[in-house]
Amino acid sequence: MNYNEAINYIENTGKFAMNLGLGRIERLCELAENPERDLKVIHVAGTNGKGSTTTFISTVLINQGYRVGIYTSPYIERFTERIKINNDEISEKEIARLITEISSDVERVELEGLERPTEFEVITACAFKYFKEQQVDFVILEVGLGGRFDATNVVNPLLSVITTISYDHMNILGDTLGKIAFEKAGIIKSDRPVVFYPQEKEAMDVLLSQAVSKSASVKLVSDISYEVIEDSVDGIIFNAFGNKEYKNLMLNMTGSYQVMNALTALKAIETLIEEGVSIENRAIYEGFAAAKWPGRFELIHREPYIVLDGGHNVQGIEVLVSALKKYFPDKKIRIVCGMLKDKKYNEMVEMLTEISNDFIAVRADSPRALSAEELKVTIEKKGKNAEAAESIKEGVKRALDVSEKDEVLVFCGSLYMIGEVRGILKKTYK
Repeated sequence: MNYNEAINYIENTGKFAMNLGLGRIERLCELAENPERDLKVIHVAGTNGKGSTTTFISTVLINQGYRVGIYTSPYIERFTERIKINNDEISEKEIARLITEISSDVERVELEGLERPTEFEVITACAFKYFKEQQVDFVILEVGLGGRFDATNVVNPLLSVITTISYDHMNILGDTLGKIAFEKAGIIKSDRPVVFYPQEKEAMDVLLSQAVSKSASVKLVSDISYEVIEDSVDGIIFNAFGNKEYKNLMLNMTGSYQVMNALTALKAIETLIEEGVSIENRAIYEGFAAAKWPGRFELIHREPYIVLDGGHNVQGIEVLVSALKKYFPDKKIRIVCGMLKDKKYNEMVEMLTEISNDFIAVRADSPRALSAEELKVTIEKKGKNAEAAESIKEGVKRALDVSEKDEVLVFCGSLYMIGEVRGILKKTYK
């Protein structure tokens, strides 16, 4: 296969099976001689903050001089973003080779009587194989959905990390925080340390119960105290007091909530040090300052300020609104948004109408997306001005045409639109 044929194969494979479960991925890994068993994994689950936390941890390890495999989803602009070693994406040639090699294993799994492996399982198996071949020192492995039955959960990690838990994918994970937390807690492994982001009591009670049942060593992010020295659209400086004192840590990832994601990563790093991994203070400072995560309160341009944010659930929009209020209290905000039908889009729109009167609705690039017209009507019901664009490209053009230099232009609502928007804006503001 060439690269395009490999991508088509992956997408067509995904059409045959959408269910969670570990049987298929376990068999795929067996057929590949279990590459996941030879990887030193930091496993990251949670509703929001997984990507940022993964980035903070990985950049610290990279700055220490380690060779780090990074597995995330979904991608923003290119499929190859999902599998990286340090800052280098996997090549299209390697994707083609790996998919060609694993395709016979996929057929065999189905012939043996198991259901056909899903798209995510095929990609995950390829990532394991690639990371082993490349002899990485560590793998930062981001859960795709939930945890307990997620394809990534065939690993026995050095460390598990669970970021903030909130309501999302309720049709699959459950309709209470406790049920959702139980699914996330599935990545906790016996006699292995686990880091917990501060949670609501219902979620934390479940996490702690599961950790105790597995004799896992619990590391609480809340044990780290901190003070923010500076927090602006240009970055954040803060002090943290964990196993040692860290003065003037700097983040270039904007958004006050990133401090808690950084503290979660810091607790993970401190835990790795306790486990015997060599990490210097220098690497922590340099890693935090170097960390970037596209599409998360990403400032693309000034005059007008243009912000991209992939927040796609109620909690994500809540922190976006809070950040916009903080950084741009006196500026007019114009919003271009696309949302999915299976999200609580009414609540998300309600939050966004707190900060803006002017909207452009687009259809996100997903079969689960609301049409631009449906979203426009939802916004107008809140008493705000809205228009529907025929495409994401048209929505970007309209927004740029009408925005004044002293305004703030925000693109948000779904990761399935942010990638295309980002590509257009990068060409516009070279």
